[in-house]
Amino acid sequence: MSYHHPENDPKYIGLNVNAGIEKPEAVNADSVSRFLKKGKRAILSANEYFEGILQGNITILSQAVTLVESSKPEHQLVAQEIIIKCLPHAGKSVRLGITGVPGAGKSTFIEALGKHITGQGGKLAVLAIDPSSERSKGSILGDKTRMEELSSDPNAYIRPSPSAGSLGGVARKTREIIILCEAAGFSTIFIETVGVGQSETVVHSMVDFFLLLQIAGAGDELQGIKRGIMEMADAIVINKADGDNLEKAQLAAAQFRNALHLFPPTGSGWSPPVLTCSALENKGVQQAWKVVNEYVAMTGENGYFLNRRSDQARYWMYETINETLRNNFYQNPLVKPKLHHYEKLVLDNGMSSFIAAHELLATYFKSIGNK
Repeated sequence: MSYHHPENDPKYIGLNVNAGIEKPEAVNADSVSRFLKKGKRAILSANEYFEGILQGNITILSQAVTLVESSKPEHQLVAQEIIIKCLPHAGKSVRLGITGVPGAGKSTFIEALGKHITGQGGKLAVLAIDPSSERSKGSILGDKTRMEELSSDPNAYIRPSPSAGSLGGVARKTREIIILCEAAGFSTIFIETVGVGQSETVVHSMVDFFLLLQIAGAGDELQGIKRGIMEMADAIVINKADGDNLEKAQLAAAQFRNALHLFPPTGSGWSPPVLTCSALENKGVQQAWKVVNEYVAMTGENGYFLNRRSDQARYWMYETINETLRNNFYQNPLVKPKLHHYEKLVLDNGMSSFIAAHELLATYFKSIGNK
């Protein structure tokens, strides 16, 4: 079909405009229909996710991780089915927990160590435990921009931490994400602690090797870290051992070695070493990875490695039960509206804490008994 142009009227002497052609549709209707039916937000079947994960498809893996992190019941049903399918293909990685004081250079260290691992043909996934990410925005999002080389490495996968929630809930989801990453073929998993407080303990309960990153020259080094965290460490690395800070780093390493001698022997039979490194200059990073491999080899031979994994699996079974029951209680439609009332009674000394708790529990058990 051609279109008439008024400019071609005889009164417009010397002006001629050729007839146009029929304008095609801007977007193919069939393409739109297919997009709407199966857009990027569409949920695939559990088997489609599973097949994609086994093939190492990062897009499918990321979508599955999003389902795991989702609080929607329909997403959780699919997520749990995916996890069950992935379980036989998981467990073949080395899980490394990394924590450190603020300013210890975790991002630089993770990138340097990560590049060393992928350079040797390994595949690395970097996850985080951060129950406060919504409030503090978490550092892993910044890490992804700071670790530019690792972010663009085809053999590395950096996943921002789950949204804010209870530490147990976030940690459980992270443990499930580990299973998906292992099924996708990642040989090494880094779990970074972004939050503070109990997050180190939680990370320790899901990794094979726990690495504490420290720096020198920030006052009394031994005052800057909790004794409990030092007791959990399988190795301590003093980062930023370069330039004028080299001597201070060596002195700090000596202090930590002396302190570790005071701790009781570890159940693994492993003596945690203290190393110095400069992630910025990529010095000593390979030695840290060598120590991890030595630990895995030793604990693999004496049976501690598999026993620890079994203990962790048992621990997370009970933690999941506790977390689910707790959430179920507080979200119960009969209990939820009464919480504030009973809290006020307790604060006004109108009722003891124990009686209030027993009455709320009685309401809960009665409600689930009627179902």
